[in-house]
Amino acid sequence: MVKFKLNGNEVKTDAPPTARLLDILRDEYNLIGPKEGCGEGECGACSILVNNLVQNSCLIPIGAMEGADIVTIDGYCKTERYKILNECYALAGGVQCGFCIPGMIIASEALLSKNPHPTEDEIREGISGNLCRCTGYNMIVDAIDSAAKKGEGLW
Repeated sequence: MVKFKLNGNEVKTDAPPTARLLDILRDEYNLIGPKEGCGEGECGACSILVNNLVQNSCLIPIGAMEGADIVTIDGYCKTERYKILNECYALAGGVQCGFCIPGMIIASEALLSKNPHPTEDEIREGISGNLCRCTGYNMIVDAIDSAAKKGEGLW
């Protein structure tokens, strides 16, 4: 049995320790925010926060999550910080198909929580593990820059 915190709630699973965290999140906890993209940790569609660090849930065995604090976009979307990021992404035109956005938002949160005033280069580096094929990165960078300014004092 593996016990961990998931979106602020203490949970446990009897899944085999080698089961992928992504599958447990989606199948056992019905959290559909993290997506199966490449399955190889290259695209960021399955990005989550584990102990405040961006991780690709497709690469993590559930057994490694004992005592971890996991936040998915499903839980993060209930925060004030999410509301600011979401609004800024929409206003900047940083959302199209929506497949990559949960991971981009999670990467944005991780970046802004460590560096509330990032430069353009720091923003680009902060989202470098997330691929977007629809929108293009300039609008996403603009969205994060705008959120940093609008959310002054929240991060």
